Amino acid sequence: MLTMATVGFAVTFWAWALLSPLGAALTERLGLSSFEQSLVVAVPVIVGSLGRIPVGALTDRLGARRMFPVVALLTVLPVLYLGHVADSLAEFVIGGFFLGLGGTTFAIGVPFVNSWYPPERRGFAIGIFGAGMGGTAISSFTTVQLSKANGFAFPFDLVAVVLVVYAAVAYLTLRDRDDRKVPAGSMLSRLAATLRMPVTLQMSFLYAVAFGGFVAFSVYLPTYLVNAFGLERSDAAVRTAGFVVLAVIMRPVGGWLSDRVDPAKILIVAYTVTTALAAIVAFEPPLVPVGTACFLAMAACLGAGMGAVFALVARLVPADRVGAVTGVVGAAGGLGGFFPPLVMGAVYSATGGYLVGFLLLAATAAGAAVFTWGVAAKRGRTAAE
Repeated sequence: MLTMATVGFAVTFWAWALLSPLGAALTERLGLSSFEQSLVVAVPVIVGSLGRIPVGALTDRLGARRMFPVVALLTVLPVLYLGHVADSLAEFVIGGFFLGLGGTTFAIGVPFVNSWYPPERRGFAIGIFGAGMGGTAISSFTTVQLSKANGFAFPFDLVAVVLVVYAAVAYLTLRDRDDRKVPAGSMLSRLAATLRMPVTLQMSFLYAVAFGGFVAFSVYLPTYLVNAFGLERSDAAVRTAGFVVLAVIMRPVGGWLSDRVDPAKILIVAYTVTTALAAIVAFEPPLVPVGTACFLAMAACLGAGMGAVFALVARLVPADRVGAVTGVVGAAGGLGGFFPPLVMGAVYSATGGYLVGFLLLAATAAGAAVFTWGVAAKRGRTAAE
């Protein structure tokens, strides 16, 4: 069950991230400004984020066996539209809007995996599932190269086939626990109750910083490397994939550590180190070795932080509400990744550099470290008692 959920998360995230590596190519093809390019790659992020709220609530009600195949099949439609129909800024924004559906599967997998593991193993299990976000690395490694070698539509066609195959296999093999708790009440009433839980908003902020930082870098780092250091698009895409892969590896590590240490301590360290690294990168040190080392270290911290946040969720949230809470927290994480690319694009257009953008990241990470120390750590200790 864990393997099938992780594969589903990976292939839908692969689809979700298809536009990001092509951002520079679309700029040349459509004559986009920096802000318009940022908009094209950011729209799937915000839709995939907000969509996690209803998808998480539906998963609590319908179960993952239904939701994974349905979402995978529905994602095929915008993938094919973008590969074969879209040919203007408006059309790519519309296609990206519906492509965001691929980013909602996180809210399906977390409650599903959570239900199959005892509390003392959930941090590591959910961390492994979260490694499925490596689908963005697959996109970074392959999309530009496949597009150059086989035509613009080929990576979209390939992903569409993979999604259809996964949907069929998932329908045949996935199963929800027989004793799965189905919550009572309408989706709206359950969502309202979820939003009234203090832990929901607290975990949402922490995940917005960790996952939001990861998503922001995974979608905008190729553009940053091209603009700031003059790299070739393919080189920038491969370097971004390295950032993504390290974050993916560190996510289950963060969950594993959180099964053994207070997750809040993991978060405090991760956010504090991210603050320092963002401040260094703001002044554009040489990419080799200082800049590269800073970005990779940030990837490790953000990945570990993502695993630690959901280890806290598993400790603090009742089983029949994990899907709904995960939907809201996951939405906050995606929204955290929506705004930074737009801010970076606007800052670069206005100033010709990225100093202000990275200083804002440093300030946000510092705020998350202080918040974790003051609030989340207290909740974690209370739950442990």
